[in-house]
Amino acid sequence: MTRNYTNRIPARSLGRYIPAVEQPYPVIASKVDPRSPEYRANHEANAAAVDKLQAALAEATIGGGEKYASRHKAAGKLLPRERIELLLDQDSYFLELCPLAGKDVPGHTTGAGFIGGVGRVSGVECVIGANDSTVKGGAYSELTGWKSGRLNDVAESNRLPTISLVESAGADLPNQSKIFVAGGRGFRELTRRSQNRLPSVCLVFGSSTAGGAYIPGMSDYVVMVEKQAQVYLAGPPLVKMATGEDTDHEELGGAEMHSRVSGVSDYLARDERDAIRIGREIVAHLDWKKAAQPRPRAIELPRYDAEELLGVASPDIKVPFDTREVIARIVDGSRFSEFKPLYGQTLVCGWAHLHGFPIGILGNNGILFSESAQKGAQFIELCNQSDIPLLFLHNITGFMVGKKYEQDGIIKNGAKLINAVSNSTVPAITIMTGASFGAGNYAMMGRAYAPRFLFTWPNHRIAVMGGKQLAGVLDIIQRDAAAKRGEAVDEQKLQMMKAMTEGMIDKESDPYFATARLWDDGIIDPRDTRTVVAIALSAAYSAPVRGTTSWGVFRH
Repeated sequence: MTRNYTNRIPARSLGRYIPAVEQPYPVIASKVDPRSPEYRANHEANAAAVDKLQAALAEATIGGGEKYASRHKAAGKLLPRERIELLLDQDSYFLELCPLAGKDVPGHTTGAGFIGGVGRVSGVECVIGANDSTVKGGAYSELTGWKSGRLNDVAESNRLPTISLVESAGADLPNQSKIFVAGGRGFRELTRRSQNRLPSVCLVFGSSTAGGAYIPGMSDYVVMVEKQAQVYLAGPPLVKMATGEDTDHEELGGAEMHSRVSGVSDYLARDERDAIRIGREIVAHLDWKKAAQPRPRAIELPRYDAEELLGVASPDIKVPFDTREVIARIVDGSRFSEFKPLYGQTLVCGWAHLHGFPIGILGNNGILFSESAQKGAQFIELCNQSDIPLLFLHNITGFMVGKKYEQDGIIKNGAKLINAVSNSTVPAITIMTGASFGAGNYAMMGRAYAPRFLFTWPNHRIAVMGGKQLAGVLDIIQRDAAAKRGEAVDEQKLQMMKAMTEGMIDKESDPYFATARLWDDGIIDPRDTRTVVAIALSAAYSAPVRGTTSWGVFRH
Protein backbone atom coordinates (compact mmCIF):
# COMPACT_ATOMS: atom_id res chain seq x y z
CA MET A 1 0.00 0.00 0.00
CA THR A 2 1.38 3.40 -0.91
CA ARG A 3 2.08 6.14 1.54
CA ASN A 4 -0.57 8.80 1.90
CA TYR A 5 -0.31 12.55 2.20
CA THR A 6 -1.78 12.23 5.68
CA ASN A 7 1.74 11.35 6.85
CA ARG A 8 3.13 14.66 8.08
CA ILE A 9 6.13 15.86 6.06
CA PRO A 10 8.98 17.82 7.63
CA ALA A 11 10.16 21.07 6.08
CA ARG A 12 13.31 19.35 4.80
CA SER A 13 11.32 17.00 2.59
CA LEU A 14 10.42 19.85 0.23
CA GLY A 15 14.13 20.49 -0.23
CA ARG A 16 14.08 24.09 0.95
CA TYR A 17 14.92 24.09 4.65
CA ILE A 18 16.83 27.18 5.86
CA PRO A 19 17.64 28.52 9.35
CA ALA A 20 14.93 30.56 11.05
CA VAL A 21 14.99 34.35 10.66
CA GLU A 22 12.68 37.01 11.99
CA GLN A 23 9.41 37.36 10.06
CA PRO A 24 7.74 40.79 10.36
CA TYR A 25 4.12 39.66 9.83
CA PRO A 26 1.98 39.84 13.00
CA VAL A 27 0.84 36.64 14.70
CA ILE A 28 -2.89 35.88 14.62
CA ALA A 29 -4.31 35.90 18.14
CA SER A 30 -6.62 32.89 18.30
CA LYS A 31 -9.92 33.19 20.15
CA VAL A 32 -10.67 29.46 20.12
CA ASP A 33 -11.51 27.90 23.49
CA PRO A 34 -10.96 24.12 23.33
CA ARG A 35 -12.99 23.76 26.53
CA SER A 36 -16.15 25.32 25.12
CA PRO A 37 -19.18 23.11 24.36
CA GLU A 38 -19.24 24.40 20.76
CA TYR A 39 -15.61 23.40 20.19
CA ARG A 40 -16.11 19.93 21.69
CA ALA A 41 -19.26 19.32 19.64
CA ASN A 42 -17.50 20.43 16.45
CA HIS A 43 -14.49 18.26 17.20
CA GLU A 44 -16.57 15.19 17.87
CA ALA A 45 -18.62 15.58 14.68
CA ASN A 46 -15.61 16.37 12.48
CA ALA A 47 -13.59 13.51 13.95
CA ALA A 48 -16.43 11.14 13.02
CA ALA A 49 -16.45 12.62 9.50
CA VAL A 50 -12.69 12.02 9.23
CA ASP A 51 -13.18 8.40 10.34
CA LYS A 52 -15.72 8.01 7.53
CA LEU A 53 -13.22 9.54 5.11
CA GLN A 54 -10.44 7.17 6.18
CA ALA A 55 -12.76 4.20 5.65
CA ALA A 56 -13.60 5.44 2.16
CA LEU A 57 -9.91 5.96 1.33
CA ALA A 58 -9.16 2.45 2.57
CA GLU A 59 -11.88 1.16 0.23
CA ALA A 60 -10.09 2.89 -2.65
CA THR A 61 -6.98 0.76 -2.05
CA ILE A 62 -8.87 -2.52 -2.50
CA GLY A 63 -9.16 -2.22 -6.29
CA GLY A 64 -10.89 -5.25 -7.77
CA GLY A 65 -10.88 -7.10 -4.46
CA GLU A 66 -8.97 -9.96 -2.86
CA LYS A 67 -9.78 -12.47 -5.61
CA TYR A 68 -8.13 -10.43 -8.35
CA ALA A 69 -5.32 -9.15 -6.14
CA SER A 70 -4.43 -12.77 -5.25
CA ARG A 71 -4.52 -13.75 -8.91
CA HIS A 72 -2.19 -10.85 -9.68
CA LYS A 73 0.30 -11.91 -7.00
CA ALA A 74 0.12 -15.55 -8.07
CA ALA A 75 1.32 -14.46 -11.51
CA GLY A 76 4.41 -13.00 -9.84
CA LYS A 77 3.30 -9.39 -10.31
CA LEU A 78 3.44 -6.44 -7.95
CA LEU A 79 0.16 -4.73 -7.13
CA PRO A 80 -0.25 -1.26 -8.71
CA ARG A 81 0.20 0.57 -5.42
CA GLU A 82 3.31 -1.48 -4.65
CA ARG A 83 4.75 -0.37 -7.98
CA ILE A 84 4.15 3.27 -7.06
CA GLU A 85 5.68 2.75 -3.64
CA LEU A 86 8.90 1.35 -5.12
CA LEU A 87 9.06 4.12 -7.71
CA LEU A 88 8.89 6.93 -5.15
CA ASP A 89 11.91 8.25 -3.28
CA GLN A 90 12.31 6.65 0.12
CA ASP A 91 10.43 8.50 2.89
CA SER A 92 9.05 11.08 0.44
CA TYR A 93 5.40 11.96 -0.09
CA PHE A 94 2.68 10.96 -2.54
CA LEU A 95 -0.23 13.36 -2.89
CA GLU A 96 -2.93 11.11 -4.32
CA LEU A 97 -5.46 12.89 -6.52
CA CYS A 98 -9.14 11.99 -6.95
CA PRO A 99 -8.81 8.78 -4.90
CA LEU A 100 -12.61 8.48 -4.49
CA ALA A 101 -13.50 8.95 -8.15
CA GLY A 102 -16.35 6.59 -9.01
CA LYS A 103 -17.40 5.98 -5.42
CA ASP A 104 -21.02 4.81 -5.35
CA VAL A 105 -21.40 5.64 -9.05
CA PRO A 106 -23.27 2.74 -10.70
CA GLY A 107 -20.98 0.55 -12.79
CA HIS A 108 -17.76 1.89 -11.25
CA THR A 109 -15.40 0.97 -8.43
CA THR A 110 -14.00 3.44 -5.91
CA GLY A 111 -10.90 4.89 -7.54
CA ALA A 112 -12.24 4.37 -11.09
CA GLY A 113 -9.65 1.68 -11.79
CA PHE A 114 -6.80 4.19 -11.83
CA ILE A 115 -4.32 5.51 -9.26
CA GLY A 116 -2.66 8.88 -9.69
CA GLY A 117 -0.97 11.73 -7.91
CA VAL A 118 2.12 13.86 -7.40
CA GLY A 119 5.25 12.31 -5.91
CA ARG A 120 9.03 12.59 -5.88
CA VAL A 121 11.09 10.27 -8.09
CA SER A 122 14.89 10.66 -8.12
CA GLY A 123 14.37 14.05 -6.46
CA VAL A 124 11.97 15.26 -9.15
CA GLU A 125 8.30 16.00 -8.61
CA CYS A 126 6.36 13.97 -11.16
CA VAL A 127 2.76 13.18 -11.98
CA ILE A 128 2.41 9.41 -11.59
CA GLY A 129 -0.48 7.42 -13.05
CA ALA A 130 -1.04 3.68 -12.77
CA ASN A 131 -3.71 1.41 -14.20
CA ASP A 132 -5.30 -0.67 -11.45
CA SER A 133 -5.03 -3.96 -13.31
CA THR A 134 -7.04 -5.73 -10.59
CA VAL A 135 -10.12 -3.87 -11.91
CA LYS A 136 -11.29 -5.29 -15.25
CA GLY A 137 -7.69 -5.85 -16.28
CA GLY A 138 -7.00 -2.12 -16.06
CA ALA A 139 -9.61 -1.31 -18.71
CA TYR A 140 -10.60 2.35 -19.14
CA SER A 141 -14.12 3.52 -18.25
CA GLU A 142 -15.32 7.06 -18.86
CA LEU A 143 -14.43 7.96 -15.26
CA THR A 144 -10.96 6.45 -15.73
CA GLY A 145 -10.62 8.79 -18.69
CA TRP A 146 -11.76 11.80 -16.68
CA LYS A 147 -9.35 10.98 -13.88
CA SER A 148 -6.46 10.39 -16.27
CA GLY A 149 -7.36 13.66 -17.99
CA ARG A 150 -7.27 15.50 -14.68
CA LEU A 151 -3.75 14.20 -14.05
CA ASN A 152 -2.77 15.42 -17.52
CA ASP A 153 -4.10 18.88 -16.59
CA VAL A 154 -2.00 18.88 -13.41
CA ALA A 155 1.12 17.88 -15.35
CA GLU A 156 0.60 20.51 -18.01
CA SER A 157 -0.36 23.47 -15.81
CA ASN A 158 2.46 22.81 -13.33
CA ARG A 159 4.99 21.64 -15.96
CA LEU A 160 5.70 18.29 -14.34
CA PRO A 161 7.17 15.17 -15.98
CA THR A 162 4.79 12.21 -16.13
CA ILE A 163 5.34 8.54 -15.37
CA SER A 164 2.75 6.00 -16.56
CA LEU A 165 2.69 2.51 -15.00
CA VAL A 166 0.81 0.62 -17.67
CA GLU A 167 -1.09 -2.64 -17.58
CA SER A 168 -4.36 -2.13 -19.39
CA ALA A 169 -6.86 -4.06 -21.46
CA GLY A 170 -7.66 -0.81 -23.30
CA ALA A 171 -11.16 0.65 -23.45
CA ASP A 172 -14.03 -0.92 -21.53
CA LEU A 173 -15.71 -1.96 -24.78
CA PRO A 174 -19.34 -2.15 -23.59
CA ASN A 175 -18.99 1.56 -22.77
CA GLN A 176 -16.89 2.54 -25.79
CA SER A 177 -19.26 5.33 -26.82
CA LYS A 178 -18.47 7.17 -23.58
CA ILE A 179 -14.71 6.75 -23.96
CA PHE A 180 -13.80 7.06 -27.62
CA VAL A 181 -13.51 10.84 -28.04
CA ALA A 182 -12.00 11.49 -24.60
CA GLY A 183 -9.45 8.74 -25.21
CA GLY A 184 -8.27 10.40 -28.39
CA ARG A 185 -7.86 13.67 -26.56
CA GLY A 186 -5.66 11.94 -24.00
CA PHE A 187 -3.28 10.74 -26.72
CA ARG A 188 -3.22 14.23 -28.24
CA GLU A 189 -2.31 15.78 -24.88
CA LEU A 190 0.46 13.22 -24.38
CA THR A 191 2.14 14.19 -27.64
CA ARG A 192 1.60 17.92 -27.04
CA ARG A 193 3.33 17.66 -23.65
CA SER A 194 6.30 16.14 -25.46
CA GLN A 195 6.28 19.07 -27.88
CA ASN A 196 6.27 21.38 -24.85
CA ARG A 197 9.35 19.66 -23.38
CA LEU A 198 7.45 17.87 -20.63
CA PRO A 199 8.99 14.38 -20.59
CA SER A 200 6.80 11.30 -20.37
CA VAL A 201 8.08 7.94 -19.12
CA CYS A 202 6.07 4.75 -19.66
CA LEU A 203 6.75 1.52 -17.76
CA VAL A 204 4.81 -1.40 -19.26
CA PHE A 205 4.19 -4.26 -16.83
CA GLY A 206 1.64 -6.34 -18.69
CA SER A 207 -0.81 -6.22 -21.53
CA SER A 208 -1.30 -2.85 -23.22
CA THR A 209 -3.62 -3.51 -26.11
CA ALA A 210 -5.65 -1.63 -28.73
CA GLY A 211 -5.94 2.02 -27.64
CA GLY A 212 -3.73 1.21 -24.66
CA ALA A 213 -0.85 0.54 -27.05
CA TYR A 214 -0.71 4.21 -27.99
CA ILE A 215 0.39 5.23 -24.49
CA PRO A 216 3.83 3.58 -24.82
CA GLY A 217 3.78 4.38 -28.53
CA MET A 218 3.49 8.12 -27.84
CA SER A 219 5.62 8.37 -24.68
CA ASP A 220 9.15 9.79 -24.79
CA TYR A 221 10.72 6.90 -22.89
CA VAL A 222 9.42 3.32 -22.81
CA VAL A 223 10.45 0.44 -20.58
CA MET A 224 8.95 -3.05 -21.05
CA VAL A 225 9.16 -6.01 -18.71
CA GLU A 226 10.59 -9.15 -20.31
CA LYS A 227 8.15 -12.06 -20.83
CA GLN A 228 5.38 -9.98 -19.28
CA ALA A 229 4.70 -6.82 -21.32
CA GLN A 230 2.58 -7.22 -24.44
CA VAL A 231 1.88 -4.21 -26.63
CA TYR A 232 -0.12 -4.51 -29.84
CA LEU A 233 -3.01 -2.88 -31.64
CA ALA A 234 -4.77 -6.22 -32.09
CA GLY A 235 -4.18 -9.51 -30.28
CA PRO A 236 -3.63 -12.88 -31.97
CA PRO A 237 -7.36 -13.76 -32.22
CA LEU A 238 -8.25 -10.45 -33.91
CA VAL A 239 -5.23 -10.69 -36.23
CA LYS A 240 -6.40 -14.18 -37.21
CA MET A 241 -9.89 -12.88 -37.97
CA ALA A 242 -8.68 -9.79 -39.84
CA THR A 243 -5.82 -11.25 -41.89
CA GLY A 244 -5.86 -15.02 -41.43
CA GLU A 245 -2.35 -14.83 -39.95
CA ASP A 246 -1.37 -17.19 -37.12
CA THR A 247 0.84 -15.57 -34.49
CA ASP A 248 1.46 -15.63 -30.73
CA HIS A 249 1.58 -12.89 -28.12
CA GLU A 250 5.38 -12.69 -27.90
CA GLU A 251 6.19 -12.43 -31.59
CA LEU A 252 3.25 -10.09 -32.16
CA GLY A 253 3.90 -7.65 -29.34
CA GLY A 254 6.22 -9.04 -26.68
CA ALA A 255 8.72 -6.93 -24.77
CA GLU A 256 11.78 -8.55 -26.39
CA MET A 257 10.38 -8.13 -29.90
CA HIS A 258 9.65 -4.44 -29.29
CA SER A 259 13.12 -3.94 -27.74
CA ARG A 260 15.05 -5.76 -30.48
CA VAL A 261 12.90 -5.50 -33.62
CA SER A 262 10.20 -2.81 -33.69
CA GLY A 263 11.95 -0.21 -31.52
CA VAL A 264 8.74 0.65 -29.64
CA SER A 265 10.59 -0.20 -26.40
CA ASP A 266 13.74 1.68 -25.37
CA TYR A 267 14.68 -0.55 -22.44
CA LEU A 268 14.11 -4.25 -21.75
CA ALA A 269 13.70 -4.89 -18.03
CA ARG A 270 14.40 -8.27 -16.44
CA ASP A 271 11.42 -7.96 -14.10
CA GLU A 272 9.12 -5.38 -12.57
CA ARG A 273 11.62 -4.13 -10.01
CA ASP A 274 14.21 -3.70 -12.74
CA ALA A 275 11.69 -1.70 -14.77
CA ILE A 276 11.11 0.60 -11.80
CA ARG A 277 14.88 0.97 -11.34
CA ILE A 278 15.25 1.95 -14.99
CA GLY A 279 12.36 4.41 -14.66
CA ARG A 280 14.06 6.11 -11.72
CA GLU A 281 17.31 6.21 -13.71
CA ILE A 282 15.54 7.91 -16.64
CA VAL A 283 14.10 10.60 -14.38
CA ALA A 284 17.53 11.13 -12.79
CA HIS A 285 19.20 11.80 -16.13
CA LEU A 286 16.54 14.37 -17.13
CA ASP A 287 18.45 16.78 -14.88
CA TRP A 288 15.07 18.45 -14.31
CA LYS A 289 15.02 21.97 -12.93
CA LYS A 290 12.13 23.97 -11.57
CA ALA A 291 11.22 27.00 -13.65
CA ALA A 292 10.62 29.16 -10.58
CA GLN A 293 11.94 29.42 -7.05
CA PRO A 294 10.59 31.61 -4.26
CA ARG A 295 12.90 33.78 -2.22
CA PRO A 296 14.25 31.58 0.61
CA ARG A 297 12.28 32.05 3.81
CA ALA A 298 12.32 30.60 7.28
CA ILE A 299 9.94 27.68 7.73
CA GLU A 300 8.08 27.89 11.02
CA LEU A 301 5.44 25.58 12.40
CA PRO A 302 2.09 27.25 13.15
CA ARG A 303 1.77 28.34 16.77
CA TYR A 304 -1.54 26.51 17.11
CA ASP A 305 -2.14 22.79 16.83
CA ALA A 306 -3.66 21.52 13.57
CA GLU A 307 -5.80 19.19 15.71
CA GLU A 308 -7.80 22.26 16.69
CA LEU A 309 -9.09 22.62 13.13
CA LEU A 310 -11.59 19.87 13.93
CA GLY A 311 -12.99 22.07 16.69
CA VAL A 312 -12.86 25.31 14.69
CA ALA A 313 -14.86 24.23 11.65
CA SER A 314 -18.58 23.74 12.01
CA PRO A 315 -19.99 20.48 10.61
CA ASP A 316 -23.18 22.47 9.94
CA ILE A 317 -22.65 24.82 6.99
CA LYS A 318 -25.32 27.15 8.39
CA VAL A 319 -23.08 27.90 11.40
CA PRO A 320 -20.26 30.36 10.55
CA PHE A 321 -16.67 30.20 11.83
CA ASP A 322 -13.79 32.68 11.54
CA THR A 323 -11.51 31.83 8.62
CA ARG A 324 -8.63 33.53 10.48
CA GLU A 325 -8.69 30.61 12.91
CA VAL A 326 -8.04 28.29 9.96
CA ILE A 327 -5.25 30.53 8.63
CA ALA A 328 -3.61 30.58 12.08
CA ARG A 329 -3.29 26.78 12.02
CA ILE A 330 -1.83 26.33 8.54
CA VAL A 331 0.61 29.21 7.85
CA ASP A 332 4.19 29.62 9.02
CA GLY A 333 4.37 30.95 12.57
CA SER A 334 0.62 31.72 12.42
CA ARG A 335 1.76 35.04 10.94
CA PHE A 336 -0.61 36.94 8.67
CA SER A 337 -0.46 40.43 7.17
CA GLU A 338 -4.11 41.33 6.61
CA PHE A 339 -5.15 43.63 3.74
CA LYS A 340 -7.93 46.20 4.29
CA PRO A 341 -9.07 44.65 7.58
CA LEU A 342 -11.75 47.33 8.14
CA TYR A 343 -13.29 47.17 4.67
CA GLY A 344 -15.37 44.39 3.11
CA GLN A 345 -15.01 42.33 6.27
CA THR A 346 -16.83 39.26 4.97
CA LEU A 347 -13.80 38.49 2.79
CA VAL A 348 -10.51 38.18 4.66
CA CYS A 349 -7.46 38.92 2.48
CA GLY A 350 -3.78 38.99 3.34
CA TRP A 351 -0.27 37.66 2.92
CA ALA A 352 1.53 34.82 4.67
CA HIS A 353 4.09 32.08 4.07
CA LEU A 354 3.46 28.35 4.13
CA HIS A 355 6.46 25.99 4.27
CA GLY A 356 8.41 29.05 3.17
CA PHE A 357 6.28 29.69 0.09
CA PRO A 358 4.71 33.17 -0.17
CA ILE A 359 0.93 33.11 -0.55
CA GLY A 360 -1.93 35.55 -0.80
CA ILE A 361 -4.96 34.21 1.05
CA LEU A 362 -8.64 34.94 0.42
CA GLY A 363 -10.96 33.42 3.01
CA ASN A 364 -14.72 33.81 3.43
CA ASN A 365 -16.15 35.19 6.65
CA GLY A 366 -19.73 35.38 5.43
CA ILE A 367 -21.68 36.24 2.33
CA LEU A 368 -20.07 38.38 -0.38
CA PHE A 369 -21.12 42.05 -0.44
CA SER A 370 -20.05 44.65 -3.00
CA GLU A 371 -17.26 45.86 -0.73
CA SER A 372 -15.96 42.32 -0.23
CA ALA A 373 -15.94 41.66 -3.96
CA GLN A 374 -14.11 44.90 -4.77
CA LYS A 375 -11.55 44.21 -2.05
CA GLY A 376 -10.96 40.69 -3.36
CA ALA A 377 -10.48 41.89 -6.93
CA GLN A 378 -7.93 44.49 -5.84
CA PHE A 379 -6.09 41.94 -3.70
CA ILE A 380 -5.83 39.47 -6.61
CA GLU A 381 -4.39 42.29 -8.78
CA LEU A 382 -1.78 43.03 -6.11
CA CYS A 383 -0.74 39.38 -5.83
CA ASN A 384 -0.40 39.15 -9.60
CA GLN A 385 1.70 42.30 -9.61
CA SER A 386 4.13 40.62 -7.17
CA ASP A 387 3.97 37.07 -8.63
CA ILE A 388 2.48 35.65 -5.42
CA PRO A 389 0.37 32.45 -5.60
CA LEU A 390 -3.17 32.51 -4.25
CA LEU A 391 -4.86 30.30 -1.66
CA PHE A 392 -8.67 30.39 -1.52
CA LEU A 393 -10.27 29.19 1.73
CA HIS A 394 -13.75 28.70 0.48
CA ASN A 395 -16.85 28.81 2.73
CA ILE A 396 -19.47 30.77 0.83
CA THR A 397 -23.23 30.71 0.31
CA GLY A 398 -23.09 33.29 -2.48
CA PHE A 399 -23.52 37.00 -3.10
CA MET A 400 -25.93 39.21 -1.16
CA VAL A 401 -29.32 39.65 -2.85
CA GLY A 402 -32.14 42.18 -2.45
CA LYS A 403 -33.37 45.48 -3.92
CA LYS A 404 -30.86 47.68 -2.11
CA TYR A 405 -27.90 45.50 -3.07
CA GLU A 406 -28.98 45.23 -6.72
CA GLN A 407 -29.34 49.00 -6.91
CA ASP A 408 -25.92 49.40 -5.30
CA GLY A 409 -24.38 47.29 -8.08
CA ILE A 410 -23.79 43.85 -6.56
CA ILE A 411 -23.73 42.34 -10.07
CA LYS A 412 -21.05 44.66 -11.47
CA ASN A 413 -18.99 44.47 -8.28
CA GLY A 414 -19.28 40.69 -8.15
CA ALA A 415 -18.26 40.62 -11.81
CA LYS A 416 -15.05 42.48 -10.91
CA LEU A 417 -14.06 39.69 -8.54
CA ILE A 418 -14.96 36.97 -11.04
CA ASN A 419 -13.03 38.85 -13.74
CA ALA A 420 -9.97 38.95 -11.49
CA VAL A 421 -10.31 35.26 -10.62
CA SER A 422 -10.76 34.34 -14.30
CA ASN A 423 -7.77 36.26 -15.62
CA SER A 424 -5.30 35.83 -12.76
CA THR A 425 -2.21 33.92 -13.94
CA VAL A 426 -0.42 33.13 -10.67
CA PRO A 427 -0.93 29.58 -9.34
CA ALA A 428 -4.14 29.23 -7.33
CA ILE A 429 -5.05 26.51 -4.83
CA THR A 430 -8.56 26.14 -3.45
CA ILE A 431 -9.55 24.47 -0.19
CA MET A 432 -13.30 24.21 0.38
CA THR A 433 -13.73 24.40 4.14
CA GLY A 434 -17.52 24.61 4.25
CA ALA A 435 -20.30 25.72 1.90
CA SER A 436 -19.84 26.37 -1.80
CA PHE A 437 -23.05 27.67 -3.33
CA GLY A 438 -24.01 29.56 -6.47
CA ALA A 439 -21.82 32.26 -7.95
CA GLY A 440 -19.85 32.27 -4.71
CA ASN A 441 -18.25 29.07 -6.00
CA TYR A 442 -17.10 30.90 -9.12
CA ALA A 443 -15.87 34.00 -7.26
CA MET A 444 -13.75 31.86 -4.93
CA MET A 445 -11.95 29.90 -7.67
CA GLY A 446 -14.19 26.84 -7.96
CA ARG A 447 -13.43 23.96 -10.31
CA ALA A 448 -14.75 25.80 -13.38
CA TYR A 449 -12.04 28.45 -12.91
CA ALA A 450 -9.18 25.93 -13.14
CA PRO A 451 -7.23 26.29 -9.89
CA ARG A 452 -4.01 24.27 -9.99
CA PHE A 453 -5.36 22.07 -7.19
CA LEU A 454 -8.72 21.92 -5.40
CA PHE A 455 -9.42 19.92 -2.24
CA THR A 456 -12.35 19.83 0.18
CA TRP A 457 -12.96 19.11 3.84
CA PRO A 458 -15.48 16.43 4.85
CA ASN A 459 -17.99 19.09 6.01
CA HIS A 460 -18.08 20.60 2.52
CA ARG A 461 -21.37 21.04 0.62
CA ILE A 462 -21.68 22.22 -2.99
CA ALA A 463 -24.69 23.15 -5.12
CA VAL A 464 -26.38 26.01 -6.98
CA MET A 465 -28.19 26.67 -3.70
CA GLY A 466 -29.23 24.81 -0.57
CA GLY A 467 -32.01 22.21 -0.70
CA LYS A 468 -34.39 24.19 1.52
CA GLN A 469 -33.80 27.37 -0.46
CA LEU A 470 -34.40 25.69 -3.81
CA ALA A 471 -37.53 23.94 -2.52
CA GLY A 472 -38.76 27.29 -1.17
CA VAL A 473 -38.19 28.98 -4.53
CA LEU A 474 -40.16 26.23 -6.27
CA ASP A 475 -42.95 26.66 -3.70
CA ILE A 476 -43.24 30.37 -4.51
CA ILE A 477 -43.16 29.75 -8.29
CA GLN A 478 -45.84 27.04 -8.11
CA ARG A 479 -48.13 29.18 -5.93
CA ASP A 480 -47.74 32.18 -8.23
CA ALA A 481 -48.47 30.04 -11.28
CA ALA A 482 -51.59 28.57 -9.67
CA ALA A 483 -52.79 32.06 -8.74
CA LYS A 484 -52.38 33.28 -12.33
CA ARG A 485 -54.43 30.32 -13.56
CA GLY A 486 -57.07 30.97 -10.91
CA GLU A 487 -56.58 27.49 -9.47
CA ALA A 488 -56.20 26.24 -5.93
CA VAL A 489 -52.82 24.84 -4.93
CA ASP A 490 -52.66 21.07 -4.45
CA GLU A 491 -50.89 21.26 -1.08
CA GLN A 492 -50.18 17.54 -0.82
CA LYS A 493 -48.62 17.40 -4.29
CA LEU A 494 -46.64 20.59 -3.66
CA GLN A 495 -45.26 19.35 -0.34
CA MET A 496 -44.26 16.05 -1.94
CA MET A 497 -42.48 17.90 -4.76
CA LYS A 498 -40.64 20.11 -2.27
CA ALA A 499 -39.55 17.11 -0.19
CA MET A 500 -38.27 15.29 -3.28
CA THR A 501 -36.41 18.37 -4.49
CA GLU A 502 -34.82 19.00 -1.10
CA GLY A 503 -33.78 15.35 -0.81
CA MET A 504 -32.25 15.37 -4.30
CA ILE A 505 -30.26 18.55 -3.63
CA ASP A 506 -29.05 17.28 -0.25
CA LYS A 507 -27.82 14.07 -1.91
CA GLU A 508 -26.12 15.86 -4.80
CA SER A 509 -24.46 18.48 -2.59
CA ASP A 510 -22.78 15.78 -0.47
CA PRO A 511 -18.95 15.90 -0.68
CA TYR A 512 -18.77 12.22 -1.68
CA PHE A 513 -21.18 12.77 -4.57
CA ALA A 514 -18.97 15.63 -5.77
CA THR A 515 -15.61 13.93 -5.37
CA ALA A 516 -16.87 10.74 -7.04
CA ARG A 517 -17.50 12.85 -10.15
CA LEU A 518 -14.13 14.65 -9.98
CA TRP A 519 -15.53 18.03 -9.01
CA ASP A 520 -12.45 18.26 -6.78
CA ASP A 521 -9.06 16.58 -6.37
CA GLY A 522 -10.05 14.82 -3.17
CA ILE A 523 -11.51 15.13 0.31
CA ILE A 524 -8.78 15.67 2.91
CA ASP A 525 -8.49 15.51 6.67
CA PRO A 526 -8.57 19.21 7.75
CA ARG A 527 -5.48 18.57 9.88
CA ASP A 528 -3.51 17.81 6.70
CA THR A 529 -4.35 21.10 5.00
CA ARG A 530 -0.92 22.65 5.58
CA THR A 531 0.86 19.59 4.19
CA VAL A 532 -1.41 19.29 1.15
CA VAL A 533 -1.08 22.99 0.27
CA ALA A 534 2.70 22.83 0.73
CA ILE A 535 3.01 19.94 -1.76
CA ALA A 536 0.69 21.72 -4.19
CA LEU A 537 2.73 24.93 -3.97
CA SER A 538 5.98 23.03 -4.46
CA ALA A 539 4.51 21.39 -7.58
CA ALA A 540 3.26 24.76 -8.86
CA TYR A 541 6.75 26.21 -8.66
CA SER A 542 7.90 23.70 -11.26
CA ALA A 543 6.31 26.09 -13.78
CA PRO A 544 7.06 29.80 -14.12
CA VAL A 545 5.19 31.86 -11.52
CA ARG A 546 4.18 35.05 -13.27
CA GLY A 547 1.29 37.36 -12.58
CA THR A 548 -0.53 39.52 -15.06
CA THR A 549 -1.47 43.18 -15.32
CA SER A 550 -3.82 42.47 -18.21
CA TRP A 551 -7.50 42.20 -17.31
CA GLY A 552 -10.83 42.29 -19.03
CA VAL A 553 -13.20 45.24 -18.85
CA PHE A 554 -14.15 46.14 -15.27
CA ARG A 555 -17.66 47.63 -15.19
CA HIS A 556 -17.69 50.79 -13.07
